Amino acid sequence: MRQEQMTVIKQKALATNIFEMTLAGELVSLMGTPGQFVHIRVSGGFEPLLRRPISISSINKDKGEFTIIYRAEGKGTSILSTKTPGDVVDVLGPLGNGFPVNIEGEKVFLIGGGIGVPPLYELSKQLREVGVEPIHILGFQSSDVMFYEEEFNALGETYIATVDGTAGEKGFVTHIIDQLPKEISHYYACGPMPMLKAVSSKLAGIEGFLSFEERMGCGIGACFACVCKTNNQVDGRDYVKVCSDGPVFKAGVVEL
Repeated sequence: MRQEQMTVIKQKALATNIFEMTLAGELVSLMGTPGQFVHIRVSGGFEPLLRRPISISSINKDKGEFTIIYRAEGKGTSILSTKTPGDVVDVLGPLGNGFPVNIEGEKVFLIGGGIGVPPLYELSKQLREVGVEPIHILGFQSSDVMFYEEEFNALGETYIATVDGTAGEKGFVTHIIDQLPKEISHYYACGPMPMLKAVSSKLAGIEGFLSFEERMGCGIGACFACVCKTNNQVDGRDYVKVCSDGPVFKAGVVEL
């Protein structure tokens, strides 16, 4: 983990209130595990005070750059969306425990909902590098907030669901899961809690890994703002911290 003033290389809007930002700096040399996140201070003053946790979407160590995809919905992320190339952003990271990549298996499901989709992109690239075939199942509210369909298609079989039916299958990611053969060794999912609960129920009996979206204060396990109850005690504990113990947990560990 390192704190660094990183330089904005590029930023663009991908969809309604969805932005892609690429940052450069030496901190990238510490990145490697898909599913980790960074904690960003969006301004140099006291407002907003807290950093914003944002998942790492892709890593380019050769260029010393990494990319985040985020939704501008509050004051902090709205400020972040105004940054332009050459601006400097205070970044702390990489933080948290990510997705395991070295698994035994040939095919896996990668299931994302909304802003839970971005960390699956780096995961998909790394799984392909070790010979695992990813099948992407991505869910969005509507076509106007959908992003990265072409990018995921370039990495493997990709299915889209939208709640209003304006793109792909009408409904949720679980509707697509119902239609696909379950000839997979593992599944990975990132998204809101109701989606994670539904997915883990649909794929019960298959080893899975879930990435949780929780509000965070410090990002390093000190403030206890992101605790979740466990189904079974972890290291003698009834609760885990999403920021430092996660955000990725084996399916079944955290109570849904």
